Amino acid sequence: MAPAPPAGPLGSPSAPVSADSSLWDRISTWVSEHKAVVYTIAGVAVVITTAGAVYYIRSAPDEQETTPRPSKKERRKRKQAEKEAEAEKSAKAAEAAPSAKAASIEAANELPEIDENTVQTLTESQRKEYAQKLKEAGNKAYVAKEFHRAIELYTKAILCRPDPVYYSNRAACWNALSEWEKVVEDTTAAINLDPEYVKALNRRANAYDHLGQYSEALLDFTASCIIDGFRNEQAAQAVERLLKKFAETKAKEILKTKPAKLPSSTFVGNYLQSFRAKPRPEGLEDDAEIEEESGKGQLRRGLKALESKTGPGYEEAAEAFEKALELGDLGEYEALAYNMRGTFRNLMGKHEEALADLTKSIELDPSLTQSYIKRASMNLEQGSPEKAEEDFAAALAKNPQDPDIYYHRAQLHFIKGEFAEAQKDYQKSIDLDSDFIFSHIQLGVTQYKMGSIASSMATFRRCIKNFERTPDVYNYYGELLLDQGKFTEAIEKFEKAIELEKETKPTCMNVLPLINKSLAVFQWKQDFAEAEKLCEKALIIDPECDIAVATMAQLLLQQGKVTEALKYFERAAELARTEGELVNALSYAEATRTQIQVQEKYPKLASKLAAMGQVMR
Repeated sequence: MAPAPPAGPLGSPSAPVSADSSLWDRISTWVSEHKAVVYTIAGVAVVITTAGAVYYIRSAPDEQETTPRPSKKERRKRKQAEKEAEAEKSAKAAEAAPSAKAASIEAANELPEIDENTVQTLTESQRKEYAQKLKEAGNKAYVAKEFHRAIELYTKAILCRPDPVYYSNRAACWNALSEWEKVVEDTTAAINLDPEYVKALNRRANAYDHLGQYSEALLDFTASCIIDGFRNEQAAQAVERLLKKFAETKAKEILKTKPAKLPSSTFVGNYLQSFRAKPRPEGLEDDAEIEEESGKGQLRRGLKALESKTGPGYEEAAEAFEKALELGDLGEYEALAYNMRGTFRNLMGKHEEALADLTKSIELDPSLTQSYIKRASMNLEQGSPEKAEEDFAAALAKNPQDPDIYYHRAQLHFIKGEFAEAQKDYQKSIDLDSDFIFSHIQLGVTQYKMGSIASSMATFRRCIKNFERTPDVYNYYGELLLDQGKFTEAIEKFEKAIELEKETKPTCMNVLPLINKSLAVFQWKQDFAEAEKLCEKALIIDPECDIAVATMAQLLLQQGKVTEALKYFERAAELARTEGELVNALSYAEATRTQIQVQEKYPKLASKLAAMGQVMR
């Protein structure tokens, strides 16, 4: 796992959170609060087991929309009038068309004998009347679970009058019999007659789902949600379930062939600075007499490249650490070399190789506690918190005075929601070394998460007093203020952070304050132009910054610029470092792509979506 140092109040993208949410937590929170043109995915889809199938099997066949139920007296009058009208109609029909006698109804409960030949002898009025009776009989057979009989009756009703309800009702029978191809056939006929027939769309989507045609199912469920104004919770859940299924399948395929590469310089820099800076080991200084093309020379080259704190520098460092171990003859520095190569392999997503390197580092030098810490973080990311706790315990047994151990163990507690324990460890880290700014920042964030707002604000005010030239203090203080809706103060802090980033780190500026300000101006003033401008600046500085890409995608989506948003969601998928991040990015991309397809297939829904977006904003 490669968490950045401090955690924002809402689990921001810079927070030490699990891989599943390290990119998407704040973005998803923001979307759920400001959703406009697309359904909310919120990072983790809601998985339903058989709810979708149960819904379609248990639903009664479709009925036409009716007016409010009349009183008993009104119903009696209406029924009597219908009987009289029916008797008169039958008499006239028999008189006018004697050849239709074979298809006439002689008793109130008698069903007409309909086939392709006899239906030709009926008048339009008779066809309508007979179709209704056959449909009602089909409904009764369906409720009695006599599905084949119901199919026969609905088929006759369709012969009399091709109606979308009759097709959809017959599809319900095929659904109950798990005849998915026939469900698709009948619901398609219904939708051709009524393109906005929600129940038919849901039935066809369910059938496509069973047939493994997930893109088609997703398209139908999405169209259904839009037509129905997102009121059908089961359809919305089906959308999320299908998105998750699609994204997980595609993510596994992508990861098989995806080349390993370092994430953005913002990400790498934040991770590396979550450890206290230490001078290079004695013997690896610039003036030490070491052959450049030796293992020690390459290790020194890598450590020196890190000091540049730039993307090219990180790339050079990763290459140098690999080469150092290939050349060998590292002597006392071998454990450090494995530590550093493991660090960069982890950042590149080579998790198994990284774990092996860190384990080798520990075997070579059990006193190198940083290797335990990094392996603990990886174990936590891989879903093994027990192993992570074991690593922290082993590290403390070697050096109970190492403040980094307490800081990173606090991160573990923070992720697990154990804020009281996290607070103790952050404080212990400060007691051992009060010069490490991130322990102070994270302590303030933890106090905020515990509901101690006054204590948190006091901690940040002390941070500003003691670390007034450190941009991170202002950035994370701004996040807390933004969470409280104090927009003016929050933006003021973000601007101060941006100013200090430019002054103190002109070649390796952290773009997070720019992204935070972008979110702030949008939330406060709905100023899309300024928000986009700030994201664009962040992407110019760090084109690989996944957080900036994701934020830009959401800003575009909020404005209904769906096609443009899709490009950024696809870019976010390219930049995803872990399987969890990739699944989330692919989910957003596919949701956006499906929305575009729905608008192309159902042009009338485009204006409806736009209107819904205006209301939600």
